[in-house]
Amino acid sequence: MESPVDLCFTEDGCSNNIVLEKQVFQSKVPESHVQLACSLHYCAFPLNGNELCIWNTTDDPNHQPLHLIGHHHSITALAFGSKVDPLLICSASRDYVIVWNLDECMKKVLQGLMPEGIVIGTLLGMVLYVRFSPDDQTVAVCAGNRIYMLNAKDEAILAELEGHLAPVTAAEFCTWEKNILISVSEDRSFKVWDYCTGLLIYQSAVITAFPLLSLYIDEENKQIITGCADGQLWIFSLISGHQYRCVVHINVKKEREKFYNKIRKSEQLDELQNTSKVYTPNDIREEETVETTFPVLRIEHCDKSAYLSNKGHGFSAVNAQCLWIGSSTSLFIINMANFELEAVLHYRDYSALSIQFAGSCALMKKAVSGRVFCLLTSMFENRIALLEINVAALLRSQQSELLVTGREKGLSAIANYSLLPTSPLCLKKETTKFVKKKGKMSVIKDQPLVFHSKIKSSGYTSSPQMNMFSPKTSAKRNNSSTSKCKRSFKLNYEEYPLANSPPTKFERQIIVADKPTSVCCIQYSGDGEFLACGLADKTLLAFNSNLTGTPTVYSGHDGAVNSVGWSHDNNWLVSSSEDRTLRIWSVSSAEPALCLGKEMFHKSIRSAQFYYIDTFILLSCGAEFQLLRYYLDTSKDEMKRYRNKSICKSVQKFPMASTVEITSLSAVNEFYSYIVLAAGSNRALEVFDLNAGCSAAVIPDVHSRSVHQICQNKGSAFSTQCYEAYNLFLTTAIGDGIKLWDLRTLRCERRFEGHSSRCHPCGIAVSPCGQFIACGSEDKCAYIYENHSSTYSHKLTGHTESVINVAFSPSSPQLITATLDGKMLLFLP
Repeated sequence: MESPVDLCFTEDGCSNNIVLEKQVFQSKVPESHVQLACSLHYCAFPLNGNELCIWNTTDDPNHQPLHLIGHHHSITALAFGSKVDPLLICSASRDYVIVWNLDECMKKVLQGLMPEGIVIGTLLGMVLYVRFSPDDQTVAVCAGNRIYMLNAKDEAILAELEGHLAPVTAAEFCTWEKNILISVSEDRSFKVWDYCTGLLIYQSAVITAFPLLSLYIDEENKQIITGCADGQLWIFSLISGHQYRCVVHINVKKEREKFYNKIRKSEQLDELQNTSKVYTPNDIREEETVETTFPVLRIEHCDKSAYLSNKGHGFSAVNAQCLWIGSSTSLFIINMANFELEAVLHYRDYSALSIQFAGSCALMKKAVSGRVFCLLTSMFENRIALLEINVAALLRSQQSELLVTGREKGLSAIANYSLLPTSPLCLKKETTKFVKKKGKMSVIKDQPLVFHSKIKSSGYTSSPQMNMFSPKTSAKRNNSSTSKCKRSFKLNYEEYPLANSPPTKFERQIIVADKPTSVCCIQYSGDGEFLACGLADKTLLAFNSNLTGTPTVYSGHDGAVNSVGWSHDNNWLVSSSEDRTLRIWSVSSAEPALCLGKEMFHKSIRSAQFYYIDTFILLSCGAEFQLLRYYLDTSKDEMKRYRNKSICKSVQKFPMASTVEITSLSAVNEFYSYIVLAAGSNRALEVFDLNAGCSAAVIPDVHSRSVHQICQNKGSAFSTQCYEAYNLFLTTAIGDGIKLWDLRTLRCERRFEGHSSRCHPCGIAVSPCGQFIACGSEDKCAYIYENHSSTYSHKLTGHTESVINVAFSPSSPQLITATLDGKMLLFLP
């Protein structure tokens, strides 16, 4: 037994212990592939083959461990009981399965007697895994292709579970479902059993090409996590009705590469800004990333309560459950909300460690004084090492908040400080002849020669009774435009109805065109009364929110309408098209009030919207977005009827760094906000602060592919419940799911998986108060997620083609879905 070695690093001039090698034990035989065990205060491991060694972690390092003798063959599996009093431990070998009462064993040792255990199984074969039931009355023993359910008090086989085609590597009891046991095997599948009756409830298909080695049951999220011999994790839902569907597949090797890349970029930024250097592993070398084996040996709960008490954060990703992932070369801490790595402890980074390549691993579930014990056996040597890990120090050393390029703090979608005099949003007062009246501009003309109020004009100075060359518009729309504008402002102070259930009931379906045509974009007006949709057939339509009546048609574009937006007062529409033009329409007239032509834009306008409560227009074109100031005048001079009096000018252009094209642009128009979010073809997301007039932060590698859509909460309805939701935004990319981000920390809060989007980009939407998230899918379905769960809660069927756009109403709990073949479906709670 060797002396402990303290491994330190220096951070900001302070010495902090990450790993302390408490004890090293030398065995006479290899102990590489055995199931080790850790409880709150004890660690158990085999020594010299058939000796059971129990180490009390609270004892003095010079204190000798407890040795229990009872096996004739080498011990291959160990497990502590679920209860603390009495604390039981089960040991298994080819000859016996023995249950020991630890308190009684210690008493006998003090009395000078030989401790004895209870033999509960004999000659069951090669045992790879044992596990106590939650009440410690039953022990599941995985021997060969079978699972034996043994009585923990005497030698009796209660049930024998057969069905696996290869050795069973792990089995766990489901704590919230009575009599349920889940097992994984080298046959690359998992099975769900009723262990009392011996019935097989569910059998999965072959999951992966490599054997499944480890299993963990997540009680909080009701799901199982299994790891295979190739360093991959598979998570499946155990929620009733989910039919054991796969939630997410995680490649730990790729996540580690992404994690190290972020650390490198953070170091580079530190060097540029002359800030303090963040600790990174000493040997992050390219050759180390190439490994022949990367087995997931153990999955265990990670207790980071000491770290959280120091940080004091209230954000979900920081407080989310984390897991330890033990492999042959490293220990990982993975966040179960966003499925990203929080920290990596690479054995080679600590040269003083006795074991650099592990064959077995076990970790404590709960931290004691902020420290966790880890038990390792060497793959190639006859060594067992006990490590003490300072969880808070490990997390601090690789703080994920530092892995965002840019160190802006206090970013918020809601403007919380005054407008700067140098801001592009702060315009000088301009003398103009334009006067705004109820959403339109009128020109103050010269006084007529006869200006007595009683004398009737000949009619030349009055507006014509009809608009020439314009299609008819809905009379219902014209009559309601004024009242609609008044209602929109009232909604800002009303509480949005927080529905207990999302809109999943199909109400009606409409076909938007005579021929099948893709619905490129949809958006509700701020008051929720109307829905605008842009079509691939070059037209823009405005429907009633319940999809009834005849829509208003706005025609004039020469290409597919790829974006549409409503003004804050709901009187104007802005649209952009593949024809490289932008048009602003009055809802009461199908003739555009402003048209910006191809001479202004060298590429197609991917997105356009009103911004800063209708003060500006934001649009993206190529690798930059533009801030435009505009004046609208819908009045006509009868002598120069075709002369457009609306004016628009560019205020400033904002290029996005290191990208070819901005793929998505988003900003809030419902209240004053300085923040603009831009995603590029380089897979990065850049946050611009338009008050400062510059980029505030960059998040690299937001998805594995370029971001298709950024979605912010833009509902008009405001409530106290919605405040937090305004600082959250969603991103999605083809084949990479949905991610929820917090603008204040610039970190991913949660990842949503389960829908199918591999080839075609599909839209996403968030309900006004952020409790529900909807997304389209290529499998002709729409999916609804609850913001606290990574897997979908509802699947909306009935579509005839891929669902490419979705939209929540800002004023009532209803959802619109749009398909590739030109159909829109309405769903209600």
